[in-house]
Amino acid sequence: MNNNIFISSFFIIAAYLLGSIPFGLIAGFKIKGLDIREHGSKNIGATNVSRVVGKKWGITVLLLDALKGYVACILPAFFSPHPTLSFQLILGVCAILGHSFPVWLRFKGGKGVATSLGVFLAVATLPTLITFCLWILCFTLTHIISISSLVAALVFPAMIVWNYANTSELKFLLPISLLLALFIFYTHRANIQRLRQGTEKKLF
Repeated sequence: MNNNIFISSFFIIAAYLLGSIPFGLIAGFKIKGLDIREHGSKNIGATNVSRVVGKKWGITVLLLDALKGYVACILPAFFSPHPTLSFQLILGVCAILGHSFPVWLRFKGGKGVATSLGVFLAVATLPTLITFCLWILCFTLTHIISISSLVAALVFPAMIVWNYANTSELKFLLPISLLLALFIFYTHRANIQRLRQGTEKKLF
């Protein structure tokens, strides 16, 4: 029992620390020699990196932030062939919290969208891919990242229900997807205010 608790605690801490790696901040320092938190929207996420450092670096940060969430969820699979979905989701939540509230940056991080993408690609691949395609469509039409992310957050729980109806996985995935939607809206509250005022900027 004590051994299981130790192993579980190790994975939980590892997932949080992995999620807390500030790739956006690192990109700003390495590429432009600047603190991304002092420029643009002052956020360390991929959108602000795209504006301040460059589009290709924004895409790179997005992929790396998504990879954090993905790796956090599959970590147990390297030690156990069949990790439980519930434990993978716990690790995914830890990674998202690590990204949004990194201990290294006084708990002021990104908004969690890219890391959430990685988490759910690991545990709910099909509905996540469909939702990501919708995100791409919204962005193509609006060129506004926040609208695309908010729409995706709203649609994703419905995709979970559609794909996992009448399965045991639904009782784990649906509550987490609903909490994720609320979390995304919370982290985008300033964006929502700007959208209401008509001052939200397009990415390009």
